[in-house]
Amino acid sequence: MSAVDMTEARPVRTALFPLVLVISLFFLWGIANNLNDILIRQFKKAFELTDFQSGLVQSAFYLGYFFLAVPAALFMRRYGYKGGIVLGLLLYGAGCFLFYPAAQVRMYPVFLLALFVIASGLSFLETAANPFVTVLGAPETAARRLNLAQSFNPLGSITGVFIGRMFIFSGIERTPEQLAAMPEAARNAYFATESSAVQTPYLIIGVVVFLLALVIGVTRFPTPVSEESGASDPHPRGQIRELAGRKQYVLAVVAQFFYVGAQVGIWSYLIRYAQGTVPGTRETTAADYLIVSLIAFTVGRFAGTALMRYLEPKRVLATYALINTVLAAVAVLAPGLIGLCALIATSFFMSVMFPTIFAVGIRGLGPSRKLGSSVLVMAIIGGALLTPAMGAISGYGGINYAMAVPCFCFMVVLYFATFGTER
Repeated sequence: MSAVDMTEARPVRTALFPLVLVISLFFLWGIANNLNDILIRQFKKAFELTDFQSGLVQSAFYLGYFFLAVPAALFMRRYGYKGGIVLGLLLYGAGCFLFYPAAQVRMYPVFLLALFVIASGLSFLETAANPFVTVLGAPETAARRLNLAQSFNPLGSITGVFIGRMFIFSGIERTPEQLAAMPEAARNAYFATESSAVQTPYLIIGVVVFLLALVIGVTRFPTPVSEESGASDPHPRGQIRELAGRKQYVLAVVAQFFYVGAQVGIWSYLIRYAQGTVPGTRETTAADYLIVSLIAFTVGRFAGTALMRYLEPKRVLATYALINTVLAAVAVLAPGLIGLCALIATSFFMSVMFPTIFAVGIRGLGPSRKLGSSVLVMAIIGGALLTPAMGAISGYGGINYAMAVPCFCFMVVLYFATFGTER
């Protein structure tokens, strides 16, 4: 057994309270991620945006993940997982507080800046929390353990959509004709009301996040044994060369890029799909469909975690990717209620993809785990690039044709699960 394997085989023994705190992070970033799905629709109303322009919500958000992931890894090399988590929470809270001045000046770019700051904080949280959970037990059960921790993420997602539905969506929808007929003062008041609806929810979230940062700051965290000794090149440049030579890891990064693009794209445009293909669907009803999707995602993650007790994670991943390829194709070819139901069903089978790809990708990395994890987090840029691409396709051909993008993404995940993992 190599030195790396020996350190991998000695997982950290962790206290219950720090573990609970780390798991709470999965819940918190679920809230932020899926509030974006509400913001896309809200900003489309408040600023009269096209599908492509509203899709920039996700671009700004996931660019934060992309640009801050490697700095997060380098920061944690010096200050550890706990330091990365605390800084991530401080950035998250700061971004939430930026929503207040953004609404005051009613400028879309300022909202995008706030989302970028939030995502920068989440990049630190994900770069720290995901690998930390994988070393909290035996390596062979890392994928199942991360799936279990990630099961709390969709609970946060449901909470985020619920917050948006109850406290951001006004239920007042104006057609372009109605807006044109309104006096300018009334029209401006309508836009101001819609943009300011986000202030209070984000201020409350910011306060909660700062309080959690304080609690974690004064809590003692265990140090993973595998991080205390190095068996590979300790310098980032050498570790990058080592990571680039691992086929399974490289393909995991590619698969993660396309998976996140599919997940973000489907959830971002589910409300738009419902309203665009099922006549008479109101935004609050469409938000309910998104909540149903997230419930399916939550159930799927717990069910997938249980299933992995009996089946290899990569086999579960391959099966789910194949099913979702078919479901996404149905959404393209059968717009309307059938396509909508197919899109909702994809959430159940997407549930295991992110944590399974992540756990399989970083398996055996040893001291390169932090840097390797950061690049996998950078792969979340797929959400930034593919979501506006879907918006552009929707603008030219219709929202149903935009679902061809996640259909292709699931095919990439299927390839990784079938041919890109070690036997």
